[in-house]
Formats: sequence, C-alpha cells, structure tokens
Amino acid sequence: MSRTLLYAIVFIEGFCSLGAEIIALRRLVPHIGSSIVVTAPTIGFFLLALALGYASGAKVSGNYLKIVARNFLISAALAGIGLAGITVDWMFAHLQPVLIAYLFFIGGVLCPIAWLLGQTVPILTNLMQAERTGEASGMALYWSTLGSFLGSISLSLLVMQWLGVSAAVVACACGLLIGSLLLAPRSKKIIAFSLLTATIAAGFNYRHEVAADTAYAEYIISPVDLEGQNNPRAFWVNKSLASSLDDTDPPNTTRYIKHLRKIMIADLAFKDKEILVLGAGGFTLSHREPLNHYTYVDIDPAIKNIAEKHFLHEAILGEFIVDDARRFIATTERRFDALVVDVYSSHTSIPSHLVTREFWAGTRRALKPDGLLLANLILDGKLETPYARNLLATIDSVFGRCAVEVLHKGEALSNVEVTCFASSVTRETSIYVDEKNRADLDRIRHNR
Repeated sequence: MSRTLLYAIVFIEGFCSLGAEIIALRRLVPHIGSSIVVTAPTIGFFLLALALGYASGAKVSGNYLKIVARNFLISAALAGIGLAGITVDWMFAHLQPVLIAYLFFIGGVLCPIAWLLGQTVPILTNLMQAERTGEASGMALYWSTLGSFLGSISLSLLVMQWLGVSAAVVACACGLLIGSLLLAPRSKKIIAFSLLTATIAAGFNYRHEVAADTAYAEYIISPVDLEGQNNPRAFWVNKSLASSLDDTDPPNTTRYIKHLRKIMIADLAFKDKEILVLGAGGFTLSHREPLNHYTYVDIDPAIKNIAEKHFLHEAILGEFIVDDARRFIATTERRFDALVVDVYSSHTSIPSHLVTREFWAGTRRALKPDGLLLANLILDGKLETPYARNLLATIDSVFGRCAVEVLHKGEALSNVEVTCFASSVTRETSIYVDEKNRADLDRIRHNR
C-alpha cells in the first residue's frame, strides 16, 4: 500500500474513534445528564479500551490489512446500530437501574469500538516504509490525531448542529465502511457486508422520531391527554417535560409556569418590567403575555425555531440570546427586574456550574436593587435529600432567607419554586430556646 493510503486509513480511524466518543457522550445526556461524574468515567473507559487496543495491535504479526478491514467493519456496525437513538433509548428503558444501562452501553458499544480501532496504528505501522521506526510511528500518530481533532470539531459544530446527532452516527459508520473498502477494494464479502451495514445503520437512525436532534439536546413535541384542554401538547427536552400548551385563550400551560406568572403579575403587579429567563424551555412564560419584556438565554441556537414551528405555532414573545447562562450573567451589563432560573440538561439534572454559590451571586448582580429571583428546581417533595438541602442552603447564603414552595408535595419529585429578593441581606440567625427566648423582642423590632 502507498504511504498516502495508509495515512488516509489512520486518519479515518482517528476521526471515527473520537467521533464515536463524542456521540456517546451526547447520547447519554437525555438519560443521565452531562455532569463531570458522567463524562469523566466515560472518557476514562474509552481511553482504557483504546490503550488495550494499542497493546492488542502490537501483537499482530501478519494479515495486517485483513485484520484492520475486519475491525473497521465491526466498528461500523457497532457505531451505526449501537449509537443510534432508538438503541440507546431502549437500553435505558429496559435495563434498570440506570447504572446497568450505562455500563452495558459503555461495555457493549463504546469500549469495543475504541478497542478495535485502537489496533489500527500499531498494525499498519508494520507496513510503513521509513528510514526510522520513530518516523513511521510518529507520522501515523500525527494523522490519527489530526483525524481525531477534525472529527471532534466537524461532528459537534457542523454535523450535529445542522443535521442532527443521527446524521453524525451515520457519518461515523460510513467513514469506517469507506476505510474497510479502501483496505480490501476487491473483496466481494467486504463490499456486500459494507452495503448491508450502511443500510441497517441508516434504517436505525432514520427511525429516531424526534422533532430535532442537535448537539445540545433532543426535542420531541407530542400530544398529551389533558381533560378540558384544546389540542394539548408537550415540549420534551432530553426526555424531560419542559412545558405544555394548548390552543385555548388564554392558553393552558404547566403548573409551575402558572405559579411563576401569578407571583410576577398577580402578586407583584409587574408591568413594563424587564424579565430575564435562563433556560428557554418552550418559551411559554411569555407566551401571549404582553405586559412585560422578556429576554431568554439558552445555549442551543436551534431551540427558538423548533419551539416556534412545532410547539407554539407562532413567533416567541421576547428577545432570544444564544449563550451559556453563567457566562451571560457574568458578562452582561444589563440589570433586570426579575430573573427566572429554569435550566436543565435532562430530567432533574441542573448543570453543575449552575448550582454553585458563585452562580447565584452572579444572578444577584444581574438584578436591580429591588429585583426578584425565581428559581424552578426539581427536588424531592419532602426536601430531605442532601442535594435538596444543600442547594437551598447555597441560594440562601447569597440572598438571605428565600421563600420555598413545593408544588407537588405527594410526589417523590416535585417542582420546587424558590423566591428571593435582591433587597434582602444575609444575617446570622439564632435559635429560640426556653432559656434564652428573644422571639417577642424580634417581633417588636419587625413590627416597628
């Protein structure tokens, strides 16, 4: 084989191996989120399998092209089928608990791909004509790593953004099939198997029924059965119900949206106020609410068109800014009358950088002196878990004592609405006891 063709093969290996890792991380988001405790082990398992693949490839002593072609074919099948949305959804729906599904996905799909493709460079290095061994291995690693770089950039920033994750899966599988055909261009078996694999991969990914599937989230708009409502529909983001809406006038929406509107419009009589919403969801907070001015911030640039076309059936009411929520509040010079925090990457998962004291301090900075913070949290209904207690304590450490309302007290998980005022100050507290009870004195000071 020519050196150019060998470099093309290792380039494809690098492109598709890292592409498979990126797709796997994205597929996990709707099911277990994207926190560091998910991404770090996933990357770690991938690198371990890759290292084992290097060691296995180093032991191969013959039939170099045949073995690499076989590895590419098997990897293409694993990627095209195993990384398909319907496959991953099936795993997490039927393999419980969630940890079992995760390990099955990592051990049965991602790690075998990494192990098989990791063998490529040490095997093909045997065929590279070079004056020095270091030159052969160095150039092979150069083209493999270059492929990894371009694969990560093009799949995440181009293919997923414009065509969706399923298209990225098909692109990755087809890249490996092209590599196998380059290695054995005259093999009828490989040609037939490649065509069959491409067809099956296309079928698995074509059937992933979503309204849109971007680099950040998958979106589904589905009808729901709600008594007394006119054409009710739900807006799902990463398997999580973000909002619901119907066609009555005024429209019905989710309970927590009604609760937020009640606080701002009914209780506080907001009119001509500037309201910042972190996390667009279905844009229902401002839907047909002309009294105030809304600014939505969401990291996914596609969510606006998706909501307008498939969910709202009309233009959103308000301004839309594409940005990370924490970056926006850290850099904006604007000050708002109210700030609504409604940010989730999946189910009950708030991105970890949006729960820290530093983030909540940033939200306070973005408020006017008499501004209002409203946070929609999904916590256990009894507020007994360490996560619930620590998150609420973190918010209180910035704003002082905030109002906490559990909307669904009888359920294991509930919308918990936190209301804080920028005018509040944090103070040390004391506990009333029989020996030293200052309740009457504190009450008199409060009533003055």
